[in-house]
Amino acid sequence: MGKNFFSDKTIIVTGGAGFLGSSLVPMLESRGADVHVPRSKDCDLRVQDDVNALYDDVSPDIVIHMAVNGGGIGYTRKHPGSVFYDNLLMGVNTIHSAMERKIGKYVGIGTICAYPKFTKVPFREEDLWEGYPEETNASYGLSKKMMLVQSQAYRQEYGFNGIHLLLVNMYGPNDDFDLQRSHVIPALIRKFVNGKENGKDVVVWGSGKPSREFLYVDDAARAIMLATERYNKPEPVNIGAGQEITIMDLVKLLVELTGYEGCIMWDDSKPDGQPRRCLDTSRAKKEFGFEAKVKLRDGLKKTIEWYKKEWKK
Repeated sequence: MGKNFFSDKTIIVTGGAGFLGSSLVPMLESRGADVHVPRSKDCDLRVQDDVNALYDDVSPDIVIHMAVNGGGIGYTRKHPGSVFYDNLLMGVNTIHSAMERKIGKYVGIGTICAYPKFTKVPFREEDLWEGYPEETNASYGLSKKMMLVQSQAYRQEYGFNGIHLLLVNMYGPNDDFDLQRSHVIPALIRKFVNGKENGKDVVVWGSGKPSREFLYVDDAARAIMLATERYNKPEPVNIGAGQEITIMDLVKLLVELTGYEGCIMWDDSKPDGQPRRCLDTSRAKKEFGFEAKVKLRDGLKKTIEWYKKEWKK
């Protein structure tokens, strides 16, 4: 990765104060980028005038849009309307203002929740329009998917340089361990670490049969850096580790790593979500040389240690 690419760039990173931003922003700054992270109290990305004012004030060369209203299955099921509305408007506004101001590059961070519910594994980018997303997170997946539609339409009509990255579930230090919002890994880590300390049983949602793919947050940030520097095509790109694990096997691994010895109860009244998730990541490797480096076991160890030292203190 060439350091010189970022050294003279002014970059807006929406959502940069969040989980992924905690890895990406320092990486950008270490390569000399002038990074601006808008905060929601000062700039509501759902309001076009606020986005216009942000862009006019900063005059960015690049916009990386990561801001999101989202969470795990429980959160999305409870707030499907606001999830759809907020994410749709944030995408529409940040792209439209970037097009009007002829900003050099727009990097849209999408989600594999946009894929059809029964996509053949491994998911290929060409499969993105083969069906409707899994129902529990369709409002999220479709709202983010519209960023791809808008970017491609604006490229065709206005010459807009927008790219779209489809990220799998991330995990790592600085993740959100709030059980009302968290995704599966931080939720399970919290339950097992606390269960070990308190001697309590742990309830796990679903049957344990679905598979998921997980990407360590530093790998995700590195992928975004590489794509920002090297990729300028309209086709979406999968960003993942290229390997899947069932939730049941993930639970077994986390039990081992946390030392939890209590009882595990599977609540199959809760939804499983999409049956399987695993990406074909060959396009990312071919187009900008990205391959995940952090193995799941190693990443989970780091995440567990961070949770014990930082979240619980």
